[in-house]
Amino acid sequence: MESTQEKILYLIRENPRITQNMMSNKLGFARSTISSNLQKLKEKGIIDRIGSDRNGYWKILK
Repeated sequence: MESTQEKILYLIRENPRITQNMMSNKLGFARSTISSNLQKLKEKGIIDRIGSDRNGYWKILK
């Protein structure tokens, strides 16, 4: 079974400018679940946020 973090990475690959709300809607998880998983991915050095929350995008580092 795919983990939540793998699903998030898939969505980021599809659309680097995806918002947390869009991820929440597509995956059916609460925004807080998305947010905590994004934080874990950042801490592991897998993703980074480039720019502002509004106009930025996600970058996959690994």
